[in-house]
Amino acid sequence: MLFSVILILAALFCYIMGTLNFLHMFQLNSYKPKEQLKWYGKNAAQLVPCAVVIAAAAVCFALPVKLAVKTAVTCAAAVICAIALRPRKAKKPLVYTPRVKRLLTTCGAVYILAAAAMALAGENAAVLIAGLVSGLTPALLLLCNYINKPIELSINRHYINDAKRILRECPELTVIGVTGSFGKTSVKFYLNTLLRAKFNVLMTPESYNTPLGIVKTIRGSLKASHDVFICEMGARNVGDIKEICDIVHPKHGVITSVGEQHLETFKTLENIANTKFELADSLPDGGMLFVNGDSPAAVGHKHPKMTGAFTYGLGEGCGYRATDLRISEKGSEFTVTTPEGESCGFVTKLIGSHNVINIVGAIAVSHKLGIPLEKLRPQVRRLECVPHRLQLINRSGIIMVDDAYNSNPSGARAALETISMFDGMKILVTPGMVELGQMQQQCNYEFGREAAQVCDYIILVGEKQTQPIYQGVSEAGFDMGKCYVAHDLNDAISHTYSLKSDKKKIVLLENDLPDNY
Repeated sequence: MLFSVILILAALFCYIMGTLNFLHMFQLNSYKPKEQLKWYGKNAAQLVPCAVVIAAAAVCFALPVKLAVKTAVTCAAAVICAIALRPRKAKKPLVYTPRVKRLLTTCGAVYILAAAAMALAGENAAVLIAGLVSGLTPALLLLCNYINKPIELSINRHYINDAKRILRECPELTVIGVTGSFGKTSVKFYLNTLLRAKFNVLMTPESYNTPLGIVKTIRGSLKASHDVFICEMGARNVGDIKEICDIVHPKHGVITSVGEQHLETFKTLENIANTKFELADSLPDGGMLFVNGDSPAAVGHKHPKMTGAFTYGLGEGCGYRATDLRISEKGSEFTVTTPEGESCGFVTKLIGSHNVINIVGAIAVSHKLGIPLEKLRPQVRRLECVPHRLQLINRSGIIMVDDAYNSNPSGARAALETISMFDGMKILVTPGMVELGQMQQQCNYEFGREAAQVCDYIILVGEKQTQPIYQGVSEAGFDMGKCYVAHDLNDAISHTYSLKSDKKKIVLLENDLPDNY
């Protein structure tokens, strides 16, 4: 019995450490089993300790050696596995949401059953059970999620129905949907500021753009006094935008871009375009659609609603067009001309043509909702940079251009264009771009070639995923003595500070990979 107790405790230690580790990744993978299985495949090294425990327990169970030896070997393997899988410091730690707590409760119940089996099956069999329950933690987590699935679906359905009820009780509310491969969060924030010149506005906070994030905003923040609800809509799969539209029923919609984002799940650019235009499909008669005219895949998409859509951007042919653009490290100045020919000058402390396009989109929506251009001028002056999206940070004499949120080919190109306008030593710090499917290597290679034309120093974070960038930088004829491959972000930042120059340092932080990469 003593050996069984020791096995139960050792297996429990391993089970807890493994469950917390893999549950953290499961949360980052949006609780999607398919995404978790892909993660297991890409991070097979993390499964090796689990396999070792199972193998050790199976060998001990089969060999005719003393029970004390079997117990000692199995427990040692379980403890080593637990140490290998223990949760580490993370950029975004595991959040103990109600769903996580329910999942942990089910995981606990499964372990209690396993412990009971160890206690009742005999000490030799307990060795094998202890090894299995320790090593199968990744699979048991998905099993527990499957067990909880009916409960989670029921809870989600209740929350969604409650959000729909709240929206029905606000018949005068104007819902504006904002989606796109990139730019949607910025447009949402800018639109929120501009519309406040006339309306009482609620927007989904931060990057809340999933059905449950939107539902949480409605249930927790929407009041009868609100005139406008700006709803950011994110997507990783075909049908995701429709799912959100079926909840909020937008009256107007903004499509900020169509580009190579989440190609790993969408597979093709056509699928991305069709998904973004699910927003257009949902608009009622009389609803207005606004499309970024500088996004070829968006403005060129064949959709019936494009006939009456309002386009915006910098290029000729855009209905709302910014011209006379002047950008410096102090901000941007430009003139906006409406489809009717009315013009007005604007000034913002935000930098980059990418930001100006997004501001023009917000101006277009606000103007069509009845706010005169002159009244929008002070609102544009008040605009603040959205965190981690070409955000300017002055730190100890160094200008940080923080563009660390979800980099993509178009955004990375815009960021390079932005720092090219600065005077000083230009330094790029990046781990590269991800979730681009089969185009990932090529896009990162091109990013490297483009960076080599703009930057004085290039610091790549992580050797494996930045190889295509390194190749592009090298083949562009860059001085590779000024290209440094850092182990992690801390190493990269330390190297940045160690660089000597009489010029002011301009550091572009392009993308920051989450913990599941």
